[in-house]
Amino acid sequence: MLEIQAYDERCLPGQPAEWAEPGKPFVGALTLESPAGVDDEVLPWIAEDTPPIYFGLGSTPISPPADIVAMIISAAAQLGERLLVCSGPNDLSEFDHFDHVKFVGEVSHAAILPECRVVVHHGGAGTTAAAMRAGVPSLILWLWLDQPVWAAAVQQLEIGSGRRFSDVTEQSLVADLTSILAPEYLTRARNIAAEMISPHESASSAADFVEAAANGD
Repeated sequence: MLEIQAYDERCLPGQPAEWAEPGKPFVGALTLESPAGVDDEVLPWIAEDTPPIYFGLGSTPISPPADIVAMIISAAAQLGERLLVCSGPNDLSEFDHFDHVKFVGEVSHAAILPECRVVVHHGGAGTTAAAMRAGVPSLILWLWLDQPVWAAAVQQLEIGSGRRFSDVTEQSLVADLTSILAPEYLTRARNIAAEMISPHESASSAADFVEAAANGD
């Protein structure tokens, strides 16, 4: 039976040997890389000054969102960094008065993440792969399910850091960001990105495996 592993082998250093058995191929993360309507607004904003820290928790609702957003805004200010906040399903309308922060609903990871200094996210498989493909260090603030696995992976690869979302404080954000903003993290992240399976290769490889299985090969 065919069991396509829709993520990159580089995302899971030291994975169990049985995952590499025949019939369980790693094809890389599958993504359409669809553009977002706000990309044309965000890219010029990024180009105006230094690359920002990206903060987004995907489709995860935060209750209440104000506390964690206030912490990341303050942490970025302490570090002298700009901040791009992707709100997802969370209402962040109260935050509209910071010169160093831009708020958006969603962006294309493929277009925006390579232009950022660090990606702070929840550790979803898709976002983790997008950050790795972008060659940008990650700070994963994980909540549940498989997210601790991806956090452990970026730590093992030394291209990021991870922390349980409920344990996050402003002090921990400053400390974690200071650590992964170091040049060696960016260098390692770029090296890993060069080894990742491209989106085109992922889709093509997955299709080939499915077609071969359908033909009984």
